[in-house]
Amino acid sequence: MNLIELNQVSISHVQGSERNTVVHDVSLTVKAGECFGLVGPSGCGKSTLLWALAGLNPNWSGSINMLGQPLTAGKVFSGDLRRRVQMVFQDPYASLHPKHRLRRALSEPLKLLGYQDIDDRLSEGFKQVGLAENMIDRYPHQLSGGQRQRVAIIRALLLEPKLLLLDEPTSALDMSVQAEILNLLNDLKEKRDLTMVMVSHDPEVVDYMCDHAVTMKAGRIDTEKFYN
Repeated sequence: MNLIELNQVSISHVQGSERNTVVHDVSLTVKAGECFGLVGPSGCGKSTLLWALAGLNPNWSGSINMLGQPLTAGKVFSGDLRRRVQMVFQDPYASLHPKHRLRRALSEPLKLLGYQDIDDRLSEGFKQVGLAENMIDRYPHQLSGGQRQRVAIIRALLLEPKLLLLDEPTSALDMSVQAEILNLLNDLKEKRDLTMVMVSHDPEVVDYMCDHAVTMKAGRIDTEKFYN
């Protein structure tokens, strides 16, 4: 079963009346339960493609089908799709509010969705990623880079997504911490039956994590470089 199907998708950055198309005519499929990689140098369009899959950039054309439903260009995600597709960003510090304790930052989306067992969910989340429960009431600056990235993973998983999008999730970390985070993601993928799409500039990371991958170059899939 394909969880993602893209057909001739082009994506633009729009600022005022100016439109700059940076991804051109991409077609690919991602199967349920696999980790799919987008690899290539900075500026090749791989993160732009990921942001469109996250519903964060609706300025696209072509055809996108995700989780069994067609998407509509020009519209951001809403309802159940917004919960079932979650993203982990490259910079864990920038994605956490510096003046909010972790408990508040992680609780807010659960409160909006009407969850009642929030404290239990937070405690279980911290256990699953190997963090002590007493860290829940710390501020982001009181954690190391690796710990902050684990918190970012918790936040994405609290809403029980089917699809996890990973934008260079280890590039800001040193080598030993990178390995810990990649092993954690692999473990969570198996335990939660997740489908993942990972963006990376590092072919070794993609080779380690991904079942299938494509290389992007200048906003297009490089047909001469495929990973299996």
